[in-house]
Amino acid sequence: MAGHNWIDLAQDADTGIETLRAHFEGHAYDPHWHDSFLVGVTEQGVQQFNCRRSRHHSTPGQVFLLEPGEIHDGDAPHEDGFTYRMLYLDPAWLQREITAVFEQAPTNSQLSFTQTLTDDPQLAQATSQAFQSLHTGELRIVRQSALDQLLERLTGQLQWRKRYHEDPRLPWAAHKAREYLHAHLHQDIGLDELAFACGVDRFRLTRAFKSAFGLPPHAYLVQLRLARARHLLAKGEVPADVATALGFSDQSHLGRWFVRAYGLTPAAYRKRCSNVPDSQPLA
Repeated sequence: MAGHNWIDLAQDADTGIETLRAHFEGHAYDPHWHDSFLVGVTEQGVQQFNCRRSRHHSTPGQVFLLEPGEIHDGDAPHEDGFTYRMLYLDPAWLQREITAVFEQAPTNSQLSFTQTLTDDPQLAQATSQAFQSLHTGELRIVRQSALDQLLERLTGQLQWRKRYHEDPRLPWAAHKAREYLHAHLHQDIGLDELAFACGVDRFRLTRAFKSAFGLPPHAYLVQLRLARARHLLAKGEVPADVATALGFSDQSHLGRWFVRAYGLTPAAYRKRCSNVPDSQPLA
């Protein structure tokens, strides 16, 4: 990590929720996405990021909310950088817990945040308290109480939206390409192969895919592999094995992409999530 950047990451054993506190100066991370719901609070400075085709500026006390799959980046527009704390909430866990509040989810629906940034001070406090109790390993009853308070405040920022197997607003070819990438994420896929599977030429496919999902197919495939790498590393798998399993050329190749997206190395992420001792250099 460059300059005075730092990251402090942990994972709660009971819920699987990751907690992260970090500070960045200048460029923080490249466009990427997570398969978790992100709930965070900016502590210091201004956090600038692009999401939902808009540029946002999160200032101290503001809560930022991102859904699984939402592409976002991060930069510090001022010299003193920014500091934030974040919770990564597993979608299955959140939906299970939140249905106790909403009673019953509408048919064929999924959870969605109503906005990306909010000035709700009670939600900011609940987020910070949940972070603190999980990150420091408080008693189970304390952690559960803090999460209940967070869920209670979070309901004001959540809604149910209709779930589509194929979103009619997006081109069919883009959906087909995304399905193909998910099914073959371990393979060395070429654009010609992908275009042939979708029945269009690669130029039209690239334009349609980027319009639909915000990234060209090759960048989406990298993000897909990185999301899978996080899961494997958190389970304690060795970075070199993860790199091989997911189609990266070697451990260094995985490491370069991982740092650009998440700000820390695969080995460091593995160590902090799984508490498995390092048996090899960081990469």
